[in-house]
Amino acid sequence: MNRALNWLPGLAGGPALPGYPASLRVVDGELDNRLARFIAVVPDADNPFPRARSGEVGLLEGWGLAKAVSQAVEADRDSQKRAIVAVIDVPSQAYGRREEALGIHQALAAAVQAYAQARLAGHPVIGLLVGKAMSGAFLAHGYQAQRLIALDDAGVMVHAMGKAAAARITLRSVEQLEALAAEVPPMAYDLASYASLGLLWRRLAVADAAAPSAADIANVRACLAEAVRDIGASTDLSSRLVGEHRSASRQVREQLRQQWQGV
Repeated sequence: MNRALNWLPGLAGGPALPGYPASLRVVDGELDNRLARFIAVVPDADNPFPRARSGEVGLLEGWGLAKAVSQAVEADRDSQKRAIVAVIDVPSQAYGRREEALGIHQALAAAVQAYAQARLAGHPVIGLLVGKAMSGAFLAHGYQAQRLIALDDAGVMVHAMGKAAAARITLRSVEQLEALAAEVPPMAYDLASYASLGLLWRRLAVADAAAPSAADIANVRACLAEAVRDIGASTDLSSRLVGEHRSASRQVREQLRQQWQGV
């Protein structure tokens, strides 16, 4: 079962908006006394693209995400910017010949662009990881958020690709990859390793990450509201550079800044 399906109703508290594919749920609700748009990619057994029937982000999903976010930006152009919350449980982007031929790279790039434009326009953008956040699916849905919040649960995993695919690409066994992951945090799938990279704003404990209780919902909503306040008027992603393993990134950026200013 897709976890986003279980979390979205309680978090958003309203009906899904019409005009989107069945694999995309878009709900307008309230968060921290302001309008908020909650978005989730979910499974659709009748998806016309078979590779996208289990919650993957494919052509319909990429363009749908771009539409959902862009419409919010346009609607709020002259008013308070609503919060945008990406509820994330995505196992992968949709791999397939049809997807490649029809331009999945453009669909996912459109979603990324929409999220980035929303952030730069002043919308607080939050990514809530409730399950898997894998590969290009995560890049398209949620990775542009100013604040990333993850449920502290073994079922929450982040990586560039699934273990079996990573093993094939690197010509290693899954067991060999797991051994390397114990020493190299970017290769690991567990949340603790990902958190050590400094990309998470908060790890949040809940009683049941797969089937949230009313208390779990209230706890997460309170954390989302806190994230909105913490974002404030900021529009960049500088908060991701504070982790213990980001020192090289900080040094490179500082040297680039010095060189740029010295030109």
